Amino acid sequence: MMYDFNAGEVFKMAVRIEEGGAAFYRKAAELQSDEENKKFLEKLAAMEDTHRSSFLKMSDDVLEAETTEQVFDPDGEAELYLAAMVDGHGGEGSPAAADALTGKETMEDILKIAIGLEKESILFYLGIKDMVPPNLGKDKVDSIIEEERRHVIQLSGLLKKIKGA
Repeated sequence: MMYDFNAGEVFKMAVRIEEGGAAFYRKAAELQSDEENKKFLEKLAAMEDTHRSSFLKMSDDVLEAETTEQVFDPDGEAELYLAAMVDGHGGEGSPAAADALTGKETMEDILKIAIGLEKESILFYLGIKDMVPPNLGKDKVDSIIEEERRHVIQLSGLLKKIKGA
């Protein structure tokens, strides 16, 4: 069965992914003994909170027609399906990413993991984009992908600074 997503649903996914990204950094911060590293990771969690807010704001610009459900879903199963897709995609926001942290990771390790997770999210959104018809806001998915690319650039810059330090 092929399911067409709409922009409203994709923004819900994006918000959930950013919440999971913030949880990743907060867990990494909790596991740090160095206070400076802890503060740095808390700033990254706050950055994810900001990204979440950006996606919420972007979702306000979604047209009513771009939020039209494509299937009859009286039991709300589509929402559960979307949550399962987000949690299982293996990229940023995946609960498994935060659970995998041991506390032995260096700051460089954490940033490399985060960059990899962001890249996985971009691939996820590129795949989802193919499932959003133009009349349901396909172009809006591009704004999410572009935001994720900016995250990769930001994290790569931070990693470069850490390596140079």
